[in-house]
Amino acid sequence: METLERKSEFYQALIEKNSEYEGIFYVGVKTTGVFCRPTCPARKPKFENCEFYQTAKEALLASFRPCKRCRPLSHPNQVSEVVARLVEAVELNPEKRWKDYHFREMEVDESTARRQFKKRFGMTFVEYARSRRMGIAMKQLRCGEAVIDAQLAAGYESSSGFRDAFSRIMGAPPALADNKNMFKAAWIDTKLGPMIAIADEKALWLLEFVDRRGLEREVEKLRTKTKSAVIPGSNSILQSVEKELQEYFDGKRTEFKTPIRLIGSDFQKSVWQKLRVIPYGETKSYFDIASSLGKPTAFRAVALANGANQLAIIIPCHRVIRLNGNLGGYGGGISRKQWMLEFEKKNK
Repeated sequence: METLERKSEFYQALIEKNSEYEGIFYVGVKTTGVFCRPTCPARKPKFENCEFYQTAKEALLASFRPCKRCRPLSHPNQVSEVVARLVEAVELNPEKRWKDYHFREMEVDESTARRQFKKRFGMTFVEYARSRRMGIAMKQLRCGEAVIDAQLAAGYESSSGFRDAFSRIMGAPPALADNKNMFKAAWIDTKLGPMIAIADEKALWLLEFVDRRGLEREVEKLRTKTKSAVIPGSNSILQSVEKELQEYFDGKRTEFKTPIRLIGSDFQKSVWQKLRVIPYGETKSYFDIASSLGKPTAFRAVALANGANQLAIIIPCHRVIRLNGNLGGYGGGISRKQWMLEFEKKNK
């Protein structure tokens, strides 16, 4: 969510338990799976194990659960008794789908809960509970559990938490969707971890590692711009890219032939076209790409366009490094970037 400098600032505030940052950020700890307030009394994690979020909803969608020590969503000095009780109830059964009678059983007024959650957290209680379920489902997806794979292949027949989360992320169920604007999403296992591919009948629109932060926003962007629904399934395009990815990771393919479609500005598209011609096994710097576009001072803009690429591996943004030889960033993780560069160099 933030630059390295900003993340460093937040981490220092976390170490110092600086109360001035309360409400400014939440920290997700990858080793424990919880997210905390800046002043949490728990032992501090290493910098590399921290993910920082501006809102609690972002942390929930990233599959983190509220810390039981600092209670980021129910601290007695910050929220009402109603909010605290409801948050605790969700944590006791995070996959529960809340109905009207559940509020009556707790003797809680539903409109009061909605208003107080909205005022404190920027989302209603129902949105909070849904985000918690969605975060759990996405975590299962990222872990590649066999049951999730089966549910993805089966579509909407399952009544599990994954069905609820995936359908809300991807769009309307088939019965409600316009068949003229329908995308299919498939789960593809690779040597570097599972990926999600989204395509219509003519081209591939998105290919990302499922643990990439912000994947949900990328899918939402695709849905909004194309005014389409995205549902689990398969088609010839998805079968093609799965086959080509297998060949790539077997060292038998150096370029991809599956048709693709790009969503972005004219500048972004021009950068992505330059990325596509970087030879297999070689690298270019952000400065090199900017210079080839006739804009040598636009290397930062090139870096941003590089990071906005929604077709991992096929548009080889992993082949772009810094001018000094450092790897730079990569949405799928630096370790994956380094692996692919070494793998391609070896198999060139």
